[in-house]
Amino acid sequence: MSNKEQNGNGVIRSRGEAGITLIEMLVVVTIIALFAGLVVPRMLRRTDTARITAARAQINAFMTALGAYKLDTGTFPTTEQGLQALRVRPEGVSQWQGPYLPQDIPLDPWGHPYVYKYPGEHGDEPDIISYGADGQPGGEGINADIVSWKSQ
Repeated sequence: MSNKEQNGNGVIRSRGEAGITLIEMLVVVTIIALFAGLVVPRMLRRTDTARITAARAQINAFMTALGAYKLDTGTFPTTEQGLQALRVRPEGVSQWQGPYLPQDIPLDPWGHPYVYKYPGEHGDEPDIISYGADGQPGGEGINADIVSWKSQ
């Protein structure tokens, strides 16, 4: 009796060679590395785009809540009162009918607090700013500021 057998495809292997070869393993690892090299950067760009979209949506929600606040009180919260005035009645403010937001004021999608200024520098409404991924004013791409006075 021989130590070799023929499989259904006509390939003859020794009984001790019944696993995967090093070359087969290298081919699989190479394919996985190529896939990761092509797909992961695209997925990360989508994550950045989703964070920018989330920051814009949060700023829009703040602006809507601030509009309701102004309807009730006659003015927007001051810079010192900040966005927290949408959740907790500021001292000396009559006609406050809040809370105007269902939950606490969130951080921006990168974990930084939103900047609130009233009076704002860009019209009659407050300025709300997320400084993007770097948390610093200015920048480009994911580090660009997301602001309430520009819609994009």
